Amino acid sequence: MKIPLIVILGPTAVGKTKLSIELAKAINGEIISGDAIQVYKGMDIGSAKITHEEAEGIPHHLIDILEPNESYSSAQFKNEAEKCIESIYSRGKIPMVVGGTGLYIQSLLYEYDYVEEDPKVKRYWLSQFEHLDRETLHEQLKSVDPIAAASIHPNNKQRVLRALTYYKMHQQSITLQSKSKTISDKYDTILIGLNMPRPILYERINERVQLMFEQGLIDEVKQLLQCGYESAQSMTAIGYKEVIPFIKGEITYDTMVETLQQNTRHFAKRQLTWFNNQMNIDWLDPTELSVADMVNHIQIQIKGE
Repeated sequence: MKIPLIVILGPTAVGKTKLSIELAKAINGEIISGDAIQVYKGMDIGSAKITHEEAEGIPHHLIDILEPNESYSSAQFKNEAEKCIESIYSRGKIPMVVGGTGLYIQSLLYEYDYVEEDPKVKRYWLSQFEHLDRETLHEQLKSVDPIAAASIHPNNKQRVLRALTYYKMHQQSITLQSKSKTISDKYDTILIGLNMPRPILYERINERVQLMFEQGLIDEVKQLLQCGYESAQSMTAIGYKEVIPFIKGEITYDTMVETLQQNTRHFAKRQLTWFNNQMNIDWLDPTELSVADMVNHIQIQIKGE
């Protein structure tokens, strides 16, 4: 018998947290975070990590499980999330995955079949690109595989290099290499996406960034730097890398705020591009439906009506 699984995804600041809490209360659910940064301890404000008060007693999983200098991958997420799903369901509750890291959610929902590669050909293409800087490398990828480029941050040079090399070797997007044609048969999945008109979403993003600074984002980043995490991969995340130059006195406060707002808006756009190209999603608009309406909509789907 398949395990029921509710997945709520969407761009940052769209309202996933509020909906997930109300839905979890309505269906006796527990929430698994599908966010790549919320796994790290001490990275709370910049990742918009749910607070104790916001959780309203709903258990959350895969939050604060790693130190900021530890690595994390979609494969690790898949392994840990599967354990959480089975545990939640065994206790008579409904597992829910909520987040915006598309690759993580995709790894959980789809089966993977990896393509055989000729090592010599791979080494040749790697040699053509590995000397390039991050920005140039990402532009190269964007020119041949915009879907992959939208899902990979320019700072993650290894993933960009891997995607570009894969395209040159196989003449197809790396996003197609491992996704099966059908969703995993382990789960009876309801896949809900939240989105809203772009101007409203961008305004919400700008407001969220301002709130992060009011909540103490600069002090949070200072504390991470004092702990020696500046070179950690996690610190290249949006919400952290923009603050470091300000702390070092290299940019003004206003420039920092504007840069973070702009980067977050661009990230939201990349998230939507990824979701629209990778998954069959039931999209809901929080500007047209109340939280109660959306909860009711999902409950109807759960009942199969």
